[in-house]
Amino acid sequence: MQSLALLGQVFAIIAPVLLCTGVGYVWGWLRRPFDPGITTALVSAIAAPCLIFNALTRLEVSAAALAQLAAATLACFVAMGVLGWVVLRLAHLPAHSYLPALMFPNGGNVGLPLCFLAFGAEGLALGIAWFAVGAVGQFTVGINIAAGSFAIGKLVRQPIIYAIALAFVFILTGHRPPVWLGRTTEILGNMLIPLMLLSLGVSLATLKVTRPGRAAALSALRLVGGFSVGLAVAWAFGLAGAARGVLIIQSAMPVAIFNYLFALQYKREPADVAGMIVITTVVSFISLPALLLYVLP
Repeated sequence: MQSLALLGQVFAIIAPVLLCTGVGYVWGWLRRPFDPGITTALVSAIAAPCLIFNALTRLEVSAAALAQLAAATLACFVAMGVLGWVVLRLAHLPAHSYLPALMFPNGGNVGLPLCFLAFGAEGLALGIAWFAVGAVGQFTVGINIAAGSFAIGKLVRQPIIYAIALAFVFILTGHRPPVWLGRTTEILGNMLIPLMLLSLGVSLATLKVTRPGRAAALSALRLVGGFSVGLAVAWAFGLAGAARGVLIIQSAMPVAIFNYLFALQYKREPADVAGMIVITTVVSFISLPALLLYVLP
């Protein structure tokens, strides 16, 4: 009976993610209008900053727990970056084309819903802390790796940076934001998860896999390497409960769609990156029950 209850809990977590993604997939398969550029702009300029600001200023977890998870998250990105760089060097593949896809998983589209459904409000808060670190990294380090050069202008133009900075002003002063600001950012931030799941589904319906052998090998590195790094870092930082589960879930997520957009923008093997997104997402959906059974208390 306990096993059936646990399986029911896992299904309740996975089903909304799959169904919302499925709606986007059908929409894309039917070739209904969907502008990924507008969606990306809404997510990066409005929805993500508002969700992060609102969540950080309403945290129900201690600042110490938040700081510990943020440090562990940073360690995961560094470790995965080093692992990816070494493997790419040995395989004689360009880092500017593939390293961002290996480093930055889909902690928004898939990771945040899973963290919330698996661990409730605490899981969402910790998941957003992970997402905030990842978003800053992806829109600074990730985009500069893809561009092949570092430009400080890309950093100062990211609204997420200012949302995090403003949130920490309220956190450090011990004040809550005004009710009107809290409610506004809550409404705008709530569109993030639906938009990202729909966008993921549309992308899966339209992206094509080329050079499947290379895409499959790099996909295995992203998923197996990410899970292993998350597991090792969680152990090294002594994480337990929701913090451990969130770190492992987020680290094991598939390739983020933003990596494809950056690869497309800078002409960094976008077809291969698209193949990694498709393969890692499909494999992740298949392996999600095992992952959740492993991390759930």
